[in-house]
This record gives sequence, C-alpha cells and structure tokens, in this order.
Amino acid sequence: MPAVSKGEGMRGLAVFISDIRNCKSKEAEIKRINKELANIRSKFKGDKALDGYSKKKYVCKLLFIFLLGHDIDFGHMEAVNLLSSNRYTEKQIGYLFISVLVNSNSELIRLINNAIKNDLASRNPTFMGLALHCIANVGSREMAEAFAGEIPKILVAGDTMDSVKQSAALCLLRLYRTSPDLVPMGDWTSRVVHLLNDQHLGVVTAATSLITTLAQKNPEEFKTSVSLAVSRLSRIVTSASTDLQDYTYYFVPAPWLSVKLLRLLQCYPPPDPAVRGRLTECLETILNKAQEPPKSKKVQHSNAKNAVLFEAISLIIHHDSEPNLLVRACNQLGQFLQHRETNLRYLALESMCTLASSEFSHEAVKTHIETVINALKTERDVSVRQRAVDLLYAMCDRSNAQQIVAEMLSYLETADYSIREEIVLKVAILAEKYAVDYTWYVDTILNLIRIAGDYVSEEVWYRVIQIVINRDDVQGYAAKTVFEALQAPACHENLVKVGGYILGEFGNLIAGDPRSSPLIQFNLLHSKFHLCSVPTRALLLSTYIKFVNLFPEVKATIQDVLRSDSQLKNADVELQQRAVEYLRLSTVASTDILATVLEEMPPFPERESSILAKLKKKKGPSTVTDLEETKRERSIDVNGGPEPVPASTSAASTPSPSADLLGLGAVPPAPTGPPPSSGGGLLVDVFSDSASAVAPLAPGSEDNFARFVCKNNGVLFENQLLQIGLKSEFRQNLGRMFIFYGNKTSTQFLNFTPTLICADDLQTNLNLQTKPVDPTVDGGAQVQQVINIECISDFTEAPVLNIQFRYGGTFQNVSVKLPITLNKFFQPTEMASQDFFQRWKQLSNPQQEVQNIFKAKHPMDTEITKAKIIGFGSALLEEVDPNPANFVGAGIIHTKTTQIGCLLRLEPNLQAQMYRLTLRTSKDTVSQRLCELLSEQF
Repeated sequence: MPAVSKGEGMRGLAVFISDIRNCKSKEAEIKRINKELANIRSKFKGDKALDGYSKKKYVCKLLFIFLLGHDIDFGHMEAVNLLSSNRYTEKQIGYLFISVLVNSNSELIRLINNAIKNDLASRNPTFMGLALHCIANVGSREMAEAFAGEIPKILVAGDTMDSVKQSAALCLLRLYRTSPDLVPMGDWTSRVVHLLNDQHLGVVTAATSLITTLAQKNPEEFKTSVSLAVSRLSRIVTSASTDLQDYTYYFVPAPWLSVKLLRLLQCYPPPDPAVRGRLTECLETILNKAQEPPKSKKVQHSNAKNAVLFEAISLIIHHDSEPNLLVRACNQLGQFLQHRETNLRYLALESMCTLASSEFSHEAVKTHIETVINALKTERDVSVRQRAVDLLYAMCDRSNAQQIVAEMLSYLETADYSIREEIVLKVAILAEKYAVDYTWYVDTILNLIRIAGDYVSEEVWYRVIQIVINRDDVQGYAAKTVFEALQAPACHENLVKVGGYILGEFGNLIAGDPRSSPLIQFNLLHSKFHLCSVPTRALLLSTYIKFVNLFPEVKATIQDVLRSDSQLKNADVELQQRAVEYLRLSTVASTDILATVLEEMPPFPERESSILAKLKKKKGPSTVTDLEETKRERSIDVNGGPEPVPASTSAASTPSPSADLLGLGAVPPAPTGPPPSSGGGLLVDVFSDSASAVAPLAPGSEDNFARFVCKNNGVLFENQLLQIGLKSEFRQNLGRMFIFYGNKTSTQFLNFTPTLICADDLQTNLNLQTKPVDPTVDGGAQVQQVINIECISDFTEAPVLNIQFRYGGTFQNVSVKLPITLNKFFQPTEMASQDFFQRWKQLSNPQQEVQNIFKAKHPMDTEITKAKIIGFGSALLEEVDPNPANFVGAGIIHTKTTQIGCLLRLEPNLQAQMYRLTLRTSKDTVSQRLCELLSEQF
C-alpha cells in the first residue's frame, strides 16, 4: 500500500487495515485486533492528552474492528468529543461512529444531542448536513423528541442553503416514519408545500418524498400540493433533455422527480377541471413520448422512460375518470405484452389487471386476450404466467368466459404446483359466475377434478353439489356425467365424493337406462370404496343407505355390505357407527319411515360463496388491495347480466335459479327502528339501535357521486383510513349494491357501524334492505355489505351512507352520498326512426319536455359521449336524427307503480363548445331529474 502522509490521511489506520488483510488465519486476525485494542485503550487512558488527529485515527480503527464483527465496549466518549471539533474530518468520523455504534439507550445520548443542537445552530451548512445525517441514521424516538420541532424550521427558513434543505426534508421524513406522533403539524406544512416550486430540483425531489408520506396520513393539510405538483410535472415533461441538464438521466428529464410527483398525485382524487386539463396534457405527453423511437439503445434510457410511463398509467388508473386516457394506457401496455424484456411483460400484465376493473377500459383490455393466452402457454418465467392467469381472470365476462376457462384448464395440466390451487379456485369461480348453461358448469368442475384433483379444495366440490341440488334442470345431466366419469380406472377421491353424493340424491334419474341400473351404480361406487380415505367411505355409506330408499331391489346387496365384518367391526368409530345404524335402519324401518328419513336433500339456502374467501386466503392476508380484486370481478352490464334477487326476498326462502351463485343472493331486511325524534329522516341502522350525530358530507362526495351516474363499479370514497368501493347491478325496478369497506391502516376499526339515511319522501319512493356488517374491521382487511334496492316510484334525492367507528381511541364519522339515482332503473329500448319521432310528437306537452343548454366541462369526444349515454341506461339509437352529429336515446324507467317512457336528444356544438340536451318523458318530474343528472356528465 502506498505511503500516506499525515496531512493526506491516517497512515496508522492504513497500516492496520493492511495487517488485517495479510493475516493468514482467523486466529492471527484476532491476535492482531486484540493487540490493537490494547494499544488504543492505553492511549485513551494515558496521561497525555490526545490531539484531534489521534482521536480520529483511533476511533476509526475501533469502527473498522466493529465492522469486522467484534464487540467494542469503549471509545464512545472519545467519539462524542470529536463532535465538538471545528475540523470537518474529525467531526465526520465522530458522527459516523455514533451513527453505527451508539444506541438510543446510551447514557451519552444527552451529550450527543447537545452537540447536534450546536451544529444545527451554527448555520455552517457542512456541519448542519453532518448533524442531520446523524439524526436520520439513528432515527430513534429520542432523536425525534429532541429535534422533530427544530428540523421543520430549518427546512422552511428562507436563508437555509439548498443542500441543507434536502437533508432536512429527508431527515424529517425518516423521523416521521419512525415516530409519526412526535412530528407536529403546524404552520410549516403550508410553507413546505411551496418547496415544490423551488428552483433547485434536488430540494423539490426531497420535498416531494416528504409531502407524499405526510399527505397519505394528513391529506387535507397538503391538498394545495396537487396544483403545484401538476405545474412542476408539466414543466418537466414538456422540457427538452437539454433544459434540465444536471437532472437529465440518459435523455429522460428528471425521471425520479417525475415518478415521485405522479405518486404524490395518487394520494388525491382527480383535481378541479382547470388543473385536471393541465394534468391530462401531462399524461398525454408522457404516453406520446413512450411511442417515440428511443434516443439511446442503453438499458438505462428505457428503464427511466418506462418508470415514468408506468407511474403515469398508475395515476390514470387511480383517477379512473378519463376514458380516453384509460384506453390509451391499455393500448400502450398491450405493446409491452410481447416485449423481449421479462420485467416489462410482468408489469404490463399486472397493470392491465387493474385496468380491467374500469368500465371505460375493460373492453380495450379484452382485445388482448389472444396475446395473454399465448403468454400463458409460452412464458418461461412462472411469475409472468401467474400474472397472465390473474389478467385472464380479471378480463373474463359472459362473452369470453368459456374460452378463458378452457384455456385455464388446458394450462392447469402443466402449471407449476405453486399456483395450481389458485387456478383451480379461479376456474371454479368463473365457471359458476358466468354459467349460462349449467351442464357446461358441471362438465367444467368434473374436468377440473380430473386434471387437478389434489388441488380441488372442499369448498369447490361442496359448491358444485349445492348448485346441482338447487337447480332441477341440471340434476339428471349431473348424475349421468358423474356416472360416466366414475367408470375411469383411476378416479380422484374428490370425484368419488361428488359422484357418491349426486348419485345418492339423483341416481334414480338415470336408473331407467340398463347401462346405469341401480345395481351397476352401486357396484361402480363400491369398487372405489376400499381405495378411499375414511371421510369418503363415510360419505359412501350414506349413499348406500340412500340407495336402499331409492332402489329397493338392491336393498339385500347393500345390507350384506353393511353386515360384513369389515364394516361392523371397523377400527374407525365413525364408520362402525354408520354401518350399525344404517343396517338397523334398513332392517326395522318401514318403507314410509325410510322415505321420510332419507328423502331428497332440500335446496340449500343461498349464502356467500366460500370459494371467493378461499381464493383471497390463498393470495395472502386480506388487504385493501383486495378491493381492487373484488372490483375486477365485474358484474355484467344490466342489459345482459344475471337477474337480481328481489329486495323483499328473505334469506330463508328457496333461492330462485336467477340468484347469483357467488353468494350474492338474498339477505334479510335490516331491523328498522322508529325514526329519530329530532329529524325528518329515516335511519336504517344496520348494527346498533342508536347513532351519534351524522357528519356532513365528506369533501369530494358530490364529485364522486356524479362519476357514478354513468357507471356501477369503482371507489366511492377514500381517505387515509378508509376506502369504500361499490359494485352494483340493476334490472327493471330492482337493484343490488355491494359495498366494500377497506381498512387502510394497521389498526382495528372498532364499533364499525354503517347507516343508511333516507329523507321522508325518499323512504316512500325507495325500498332499501341491508345486511349487517361485522363491527370489527381488522387492520388491512375489508368487509362487505349487501343492499337490496326496490324503486317504488320516481325520486330525486339520493340516500346518504354514514359510517361511524373508533380508530385508535378516536371517534370517526364519515358521510357520503350513495349513487342510487333514477337512471339506474332505465331499461334501454330500441326504436326505428319513424317510431322515435312519432313518439316524440306524442310527448309534446310543455310539462313533459325539459331542455338545458350548457357549456361543455370535458373534451367533446364522440366515443366518450356515446359510452356515457349508454352508461346512463338508455339505448343509443343510430341513424335516427337527421343530423349525424346529434345523439338520440330511448328507454323506459321502471318503478313498482308505473313505467315511464323516456326520449332524449343531445346536440353538440363543437365550435361553441356547448351542448343542448332535450328530454321528453310522460312525467315532468322524471324529465327534470334525468336532465339534471345527464347534464352533469358532459
């Protein structure tokens, strides 16, 4: 090692490190270290005072020894003394030693804190930087108590240098993450937001990280950051790579800052229209730049560009309010599905899973189905194949269910063992949810058992039996199919369970065929008996006694089996007891008693499917992101979806064939107490008898309400604690809404009480029945509530959902408007041009027409306008209006008491950026309300 003079470095340290490296054995190293420790100890205890250089050198040696894995029990005081030095190198080593070796319980912590305070007060930027780095590295609660009030002042002080501001912002971020309760919110919060306008991009980057973390817990304090973030982002994305030369990374201007700004904007809902327009331009620019040819072939360029792109797509998905951007994002991700870079393919599949939950982009996602299926077959990376399975599951609807299920089954035969159970659950859910023909459902589940029987959980085969028993039209086919499947030489035990249960119930439906006579059915099942486990044998014994009732001609054969020693003297108590009791029952009971005891199973009451719960458990602990998973389980459009259960159906009633087999069936009405004496509203309290004062509507509630006029699924409300998601379906005057309450924190919600509030007139026009929810919501978990809806007569106001709970001992009270609007009960009506104008003239009474001329609030895009009119509920009539630029719609509002015909005409004026909306219905109040609702959408 070259010689180092005293002025340039620490020669003694260099020699010591060289000696350690030259040691031939562990013993030699320990010997050399012990010798050095003895030397350092003697120097520290000697009478002669050490100069700063010597202290620094010996402290450095101790630090090096500690990093080699040896304990250090002295030298701490000398390191603290170095903090008072005015030389940078000595102070630096002192802070380094303290950051690594001193814990928060040390007796020296007070001395250290005093030294740090002196350095922070010195206004020397170098010393201030060292002190801030030390605070952040230690990050203890004691440090937070001592400096959490001081650092914000340094951060927002006008004379603080840029490098110190960066360190202060990141230091405060560290303290907030370790001890959030000790960082006080105050006047500095409004000033720190303005750091987003700082000329120094390093300060902006550090401040953005801090504000993003603070805004997640205190969104109201930092909501002014949205406009500033959009402004700064706009300047970055529109700049050339030469404009921000110091912060341009491989021709991408400030990629880290861009990503952080986009992440900050994801803490908030879509901004006001003025800011939203500028943000939309930014996002469009990012999407456009992604299409440009690369300016460099180096991987760093593509990594930086794609990092900004994916974060922009995440923001587009989070806002879920710009159809054009959502579709463009989907198309951009579609290009990555066949990219040679595995990570890009993975990220594209993951993002498209979320896009599939948006009503605006679901159809665009479906166009990539062949590419996703090909990825499932050809990808070498199992994690990418798993994301492909997730995307197929998310994009599935009634139009492509059979194709997707077939591809999943095909892949299942060669799938990795780690994901087989998850695929089985998804196939079972999709087959049940989108089964138009239940013979296909039975075939699918039996095929599932054949291919991956070991991974078919009890929940899956329980469910197929429930469905077969509840549906008369599929029972004969199911019996015939399982009988044929059981004839295979090797059958999985789960198939034997399903076959035994179904033949025991419905074997008589195929007994007329000589090929499946009662004796043949019995012999077929009994041939599997000795190969099965005890629980399956117990089930088969129950099937045998059912056969005694169904087929008296095989009674003697079955009694011989039950009478055999292998049954009556079985070592298993359960099998022995069943054999004895069933034999005695078949011997002494009359035919009538047997028929009564062994009658066919009654239909199962509909309840929540356990398969979905099993899938979420398989995916890991339930989190708020499960809400996105639930959103992906899209309900079909009301024009082609399953018919909802009437709101008056009780849980005990026999489920109708149209009941949703995912357990989204009928629920009992919630107990409704008398209206409170103080007001004019009806409280339908779904958990407790009394409620606290209802909070005013949450900020942004009206905007979110308007977004749901033309859509049924999405996030209705979100703050730092709670996320509320909706999924709903409507047909004629009936509807059903699923509300998902997600706990975004790690702390339990206690006394969680959602309450529906209806005004008096709304109570008479809208019948709502609710299901109670669990009063405790675990941290990171979500609960579901079902509301059955019946429209009695037309209405104007919407019900209010009030949620009250305790979080960390603090009472929380949130109110949002529930998007149940009159247009949800629209049924579209197709009409020819002649019929439309004939009906238009019939509705010529002045009270029947309402017209509104208004300024366009959003870009006047033809496809988006069509989508909104269809989402509003009416049929979009093509080639009816003489002016092809106009939009014409027709439909019928269904209520329990009447049906109200509705015609609408929307005339856009692109030059003036105006619309004229005309609505004619047979009832003036309906015309007025529909006009108000639809006008807000454009």
